[in-house]
Amino acid sequence: MQTQPRHEQQLSRQVAKTTTAVTVGGSLMVLSGLTLAATVIGLAIATPLLVIFSPVLVPAVITLGLILGGFLASGGFGATASFVFYWMYRYVTGKHPIGATKIDYARDKIAHAANDVKEKAEQLGHQAQQQIKG
Repeated sequence: MQTQPRHEQQLSRQVAKTTTAVTVGGSLMVLSGLTLAATVIGLAIATPLLVIFSPVLVPAVITLGLILGGFLASGGFGATASFVFYWMYRYVTGKHPIGATKIDYARDKIAHAANDVKEKAEQLGHQAQQQIKG
């Protein structure tokens, strides 16, 4: 006998879920339609104004875009510079930030290459002097 009420409870829950889903879905569809209608009406009203004022609006939008781009670039470069200064400070104070080992390796490699070039230049200089004297 308990299966009968339990089945009715599940059925009533299913009906409630379906009713709620249909109500919410229908409401959202109505709002979507109203938004579309308002957009079309607004565009129909605004189009003549945009055509009339376009000689002023287009340069203004371009100018604002350039100004905004400049501010964003300036902010990005400033943030990058402050990070680089922070990284350099940590590197100089010996805290070894991320990438410091690669910098040290590259510095040692360049110093070794410079020393090799110096030795080769001295060797060639001595050979040239001996050829001139001899």
